[in-house]
This record gives sequence, C-alpha cells and structure tokens, in this order.
Amino acid sequence: MKKRLNITIEENLLDKIKIYAEHNETSISSLVEEHFEALIKPKPKLKNGMSLVEYMKSLPPSKVDFPEGYDWKEEYYKAKAKKMGYEDLL
Repeated sequence: MKKRLNITIEENLLDKIKIYAEHNETSISSLVEEHFEALIKPKPKLKNGMSLVEYMKSLPPSKVDFPEGYDWKEEYYKAKAKKMGYEDLL
C-alpha cells in the first residue's frame, strides 16, 4: 500500500528534478522511492564478510612510485583514445 509523503526542498532544485524526471520518463515520486530503496538496501559483502569498501581499505598501499604532478586524468584519456584508435586527435 502506498502512502503520501510531503517534503520541502528548494524551488530551483525542484525545477531541475522535474526536468530530470521528464527527460527520463519517470515521476518524482518514483525517483524518491528508488533513492530510499537504495539507501536501505543491504550492501553486498565479499566472501569473507567484508564490503568492497572495507576490502579496498584493507589492501596495503601501492608500491608504485609515480612522478610528482602525474596527471591521471590526462593519461586515462590518452589510453582510451589509443584503445579507440583516436590517439592522433590528442
């Protein structure tokens, strides 16, 4: 059974949400319901009972030394461009 919920949010945020909902062919109520479902959904656990975040935090620090000022974002896009065959555009 569905129940009515009244919420108060900033007007400019509501305008953006309305546009988003219309663009995605859904309702604001559905968006709110999906968000709440995601909040209370149990987090997946690994075989040892740890969540993925807990597991990643438990890993030892990387032993790879990267130079000072290494631009991860630029290197990522270069690798993607090379993989797609667009390296000459960079």
